[in-house]
Order: sequence, then structure tokens, then C-alpha cells
Amino acid sequence: MTLEHLIAWKAAVVALALVGLFVAERIWPAAPRPDPRWARVARNGGLWLLAAALSIGFVAPLTAWAVEARLDWRPDWWRGWPGLALDLIVLDGLIYGWHRANHTVPFLWRFHAVHHYDRFLDTTSALRFHVGEVALSATARAGVVWLFGFPLASILAFETLLLGATLFHHSNLWIPAGLESLMSRIVITPALHWVHHHRVQADTDSTYGTILSLWDPLFGTRSTTRRTPAMPIGVAGADERSFVGLLLAPAEPQPTRAARRG
Repeated sequence: MTLEHLIAWKAAVVALALVGLFVAERIWPAAPRPDPRWARVARNGGLWLLAAALSIGFVAPLTAWAVEARLDWRPDWWRGWPGLALDLIVLDGLIYGWHRANHTVPFLWRFHAVHHYDRFLDTTSALRFHVGEVALSATARAGVVWLFGFPLASILAFETLLLGATLFHHSNLWIPAGLESLMSRIVITPALHWVHHHRVQADTDSTYGTILSLWDPLFGTRSTTRRTPAMPIGVAGADERSFVGLLLAPAEPQPTRAARRG
């Protein structure tokens, strides 16, 4: 299969997940939907369009360069299908660390906070990232690809899983409690990730996993708070902004940690 086919398959899988979850969460919602709902969807979609444009002009070329220039130090056992499986686990662990850094490093939080200002969660929240965060994330990822020697197939496979998982755990899809509890032993579910968006700093600064749910228990960052349908979403001490306000938000004074604790 050619590189073009791999990229096309990735786009098709992600688009199918987005449309499927977007429709399903409106038929079987876990929490009441906000009003006006379409203004919010348009705001999130606008941020996604900017990020998509940056991905074409900056992220993709940077990633391609990192793959071409990557260090070739891998032993034979870290290749083929076993190597792919190990790559996916390592990449998921690294994205856990990057996500955690976005909450603990003030400069990174200025950009990542735009994602958390959303006062409700659904699949469109998974598309809502500031272009500055996208650029910073791509730069950090390029360094990781170069250092660990990740092949392009591993990067594309992980990105497909990552985007699908992000759409899923941001979704407002109702899942039977027993099934979700079972799933949460392996992967990050909406019940886990919604707590991460709780408008209480102790919960916002916890539960950083993206695909696998093992990292937070391993590093002691899993919140014990349980999700409820009426759980307030957002950042304590801060309000949602207009589209332009979200673009300018990283340059504004940030709420202190005491203010965010409410």
C-alpha cells in the first residue's frame, strides 16, 4: 500500500468516526445539549479549519522531514508488527507526558487553555485547539520522531488511533454504565475525560490519558471524581470567548491558580 493510500485511509477512518459520533451523540446524548448549540459548533469548527490549514503547510512537511532525518538505531526486534505495537504504546505514553506538560508549564497552558474554555463537550471539542498549540505539538513531535526513529507507518497508525480516541472520549454519547466501566479499564472513555474538563482545577489537572487508560493510575494522576450529567465544564475563573477572543487568548493575562481553584 502506498503512502497516498495510507493517508487516504487515515482521513476516511477519522471522517467516518467524526460523522458517526456527531450523529449518535445527538440521538443518544449523555448530558443536555447547550443553547445556542450551532454557534458553539461553528466556533469549534473555525479553530479546526485554521489548524487543518497549518497542518498542510507546516505540520505535514515538518513530520515528513523528521521521518527522513530520524536516527537509525533500532534493534531488529523493534521492527515489523511487534515494532509497530511497541511504537503505539510508546507514542501513547509520550502523548500522556505532553498533555500533562500542557497543564503544568504556564507557557504551554496559555495555548491549551483554549481547548478547555469550551463550556460543553461533544465531538467538536476534539477539533478545538489553538493553532499555536498545534504548532508547538508538531515541533515537539518532530523531535520525538527524530530521536526514537519512528517510521512513517507508525506515525500514521498512531495518529489515526489518536484522532479516533479523541473524538470518542470528548463525545456526548450515552454509554451504559457497566459497558463504560469495563471499557475504562483499557481505554479513556467519555466518563473519564469529561472529569478532566470539569470546571474545578484539581480535576482539570488530572486524568491526562488519551488512548490507553493505564498511564494515569501508573503515575498517580487519575481523578477520583465521578462524572455527572450536570457537571460544569470549563476553566475555573475564566469564561468562554468569541472566535477572535480565543485566537487572542494566549496573549491575555491568565487566571492565577488560586482563581482557577475558584
